[in-house]
Amino acid sequence: MEDLRPQGTPAKGRPTPKRSEAQGRRRSPVTAPSNRKDAYKQARERDRLLRERAREGMLRGEEKYLPARDRGPVRKLARDFVDSRRLPGQYFLPAVLLIMLASMVPFPPEIRRWVLTLYTMSLPLVMVLVLVSSFYVAGRVKKEAAQRYPDENLKGVGFYAAMRSSQIRRLRFPKPTVLPGGKPVPVKK
Repeated sequence: MEDLRPQGTPAKGRPTPKRSEAQGRRRSPVTAPSNRKDAYKQARERDRLLRERAREGMLRGEEKYLPARDRGPVRKLARDFVDSRRLPGQYFLPAVLLIMLASMVPFPPEIRRWVLTLYTMSLPLVMVLVLVSSFYVAGRVKKEAAQRYPDENLKGVGFYAAMRSSQIRRLRFPKPTVLPGGKPVPVKK
């Protein structure tokens, strides 16, 4: 009798196993904890490893680990727009701290009067500068996002960019992926 199988397909060479045999081979031995204390310990260790993996993913900026407010191409555009520029908002907190420290130093009365005058004049000026900068950044990011991503939801992206522009660069989350000027951040090995 002639072999009707297509050439190139080898014969199986063994009978199909019964379902019970196949399931028995597939199962791996369960290493269930012997008591409740060990079960909780294993669960805590497993949860700790998952949290650690998620934290590292968030710090790297992996999309699936980011919180909902930071996800999506529009938010990435806003982050990159802010991170590629030096804006007055990122210097606001250090400037305020410096001004406050200078006002607390016990200078002689003549110098102290000048320091307090500088303090009362410069603090509102810095605040107005940061506010104007925030509105500028919010408007530019909204306009850029509307051009690049016309079908995406742009709700809150301006505020997101303005808030990011007022943070100190080293404390931003997710970490900046571009340097001021637009070059990518070099990867550390």
